[in-house]
Amino acid sequence: MTITIIPVRGIPEVREGDELAHLIADAAAAEGTPLADGDCVVVTQKVVSKVEGRVVALEADDPAARRTLVESESRRVLRRRGELLITETAHGWVCANAGIDLSNVEHGHAALLPIDADRSARHVRDALRARAGVETAVVISDTFGRAWRTGLADVAIGVSGLAAVVDLRGQRDTLGRELQVTEVAVADEVAGAAELVMGKATGVPAAIVRGLDPAWFREATARELVRTPSEDLFR
Repeated sequence: MTITIIPVRGIPEVREGDELAHLIADAAAAEGTPLADGDCVVVTQKVVSKVEGRVVALEADDPAARRTLVESESRRVLRRRGELLITETAHGWVCANAGIDLSNVEHGHAALLPIDADRSARHVRDALRARAGVETAVVISDTFGRAWRTGLADVAIGVSGLAAVVDLRGQRDTLGRELQVTEVAVADEVAGAAELVMGKATGVPAAIVRGLDPAWFREATARELVRTPSEDLFR
């Protein structure tokens, strides 16, 4: 299997109410890499939040206001260290400051996570089908820290048309041993791969991941990636 990752350049600054799928499809076509059946389109959370109106006023130098906003967007606070809060969001994500982000938004504002990123992914997928006449998958990506490793990585917070997790339990490895616990977070891997061409400061909010295994394309949600409390040894 050979995978190609194509940045979608030329998407203008988005505003609330814009049809993101149209901007992506048109920009991809203008770049000479139009969408095709079997593509997976990865879109950053930030632009999804912008078009969905999930941007609020917040002064970066007001820690009390920021803390109040983080707590309002959290189901519960798990850890506190200075101004950093590790929280569980209403979606079930455990992340820093409820995923609230001040980067790449106008000064004095902050972007919140989409209310339902799976629904956002379905909307983009449906609109891409209508605009470009192609059957794609869509992943909404965001940047998370990781409990056991230094550094940030992009993960999937919304999925439509692609398996979030591929369960390999019961299959055999190359030596014939039965796999007992192997579940691959395919949507996270796709989000991380796409980030390599989108970057953090390049103004490229979407990418096309082409060449994925057709067996991975199915109806799914990003909630499949949330570990259940009974299996979580860290909460």
